Amino acid sequence: MREPAPVRPQAVGIIANPVSARDIRRVVANANSLQLADRVNIVLRAMAALGACGVARVLMMPDREGLRPMLERHLARERAASGSTHAWPQLEWLAMPTTARVDDTFLAARLLREAQVAAIVVLGGDGTHRAVVRECGQVPIAGLSTGTNNAYPELREATLAGLAVGLYATGRIAPDIALVYNKRLDVTLHAARGAVRHDIALVDVAIAHEHYIGAKALWRTDSLAAVYMAFADPEAIGLSSIGGMLAPVGRREPGGLHVEVAPHDSRAPSSESEAAPPLFHLHAAIAPGLLQPVPIHGWHRLKDGEPVRVRQRSGVVALDGEREITFGPDDRLTITLRERAFRSVDVAQCLLHAATHGLLRAPPFASALASLPFPSQQ
Repeated sequence: MREPAPVRPQAVGIIANPVSARDIRRVVANANSLQLADRVNIVLRAMAALGACGVARVLMMPDREGLRPMLERHLARERAASGSTHAWPQLEWLAMPTTARVDDTFLAARLLREAQVAAIVVLGGDGTHRAVVRECGQVPIAGLSTGTNNAYPELREATLAGLAVGLYATGRIAPDIALVYNKRLDVTLHAARGAVRHDIALVDVAIAHEHYIGAKALWRTDSLAAVYMAFADPEAIGLSSIGGMLAPVGRREPGGLHVEVAPHDSRAPSSESEAAPPLFHLHAAIAPGLLQPVPIHGWHRLKDGEPVRVRQRSGVVALDGEREITFGPDDRLTITLRERAFRSVDVAQCLLHAATHGLLRAPPFASALASLPFPSQQ
């Protein structure tokens, strides 16, 4: 007989990027942007499910875009409408300055880690999730897709994600059932002058033949030299779709993928591996509504913990689709796949476990899940 899972602190963090899905890829691909009211509604649906499971507190990152006053106004309206029939969590805002930059997400993730929240619900795209994972330590995350390219966060209803997180946060589902490990790419730059820089990517690391960062989002493939992928899903959007349509690698499957891109006719090769003509051109969905041909030179699998030195002599490194690092001919750049790098809430598994173990069953006429004595796991 399985012992009941220990009850963890009933606090959950929420980091909602108020400006995700507004980069240049949305313009060139004729895709819609998620409005502030939509983000507020997503947070409210997640909070409703958390409260139904008995989560007492939600700690949230503040912002400069107007999300806070709108959310508080809508939450007050929902509390008044539901009265005592629904237990909403207490919403607390993290005490931190806001800069409207990614630094806000870094700091919020650190503060939530220090607050020992049970999990962090993340609203954003690949870049937002990467920023949270970089600073959240061992705190598991639950991703909600609200960005432009969303290869890491899966499309999922916020109510169901909140329900899974709530059942885990209140100890009704044990960690070995609720959580799953994820892969990550570690990027290490040994500069010629001795400095060392470390960073990560959750989905892909792209090497481009450019010498300045400029706009963050990388959406053109004519300067692309190589792509390293933690996983490559045929249904993904973004640079990882190149691997997904070439040699798919699952999220939970061992290993990753490294694709070398042949140079376009107008550009001289920067490494010996690019001197040969492409094997073929592969059409990939680089952004919503945007397919581009990619000249493929070759590909091979990445192994867990095995550093791979980047062959290109100089260029720009894009992490999960955003330019972040420049490197020169005297620098040494390596990419390393890590298979058990961080944990996330397995929403599908949590919901299946809840169904098969009757975790959401209640006596007749019960008004709220939070008031019920949920059955122990057997």
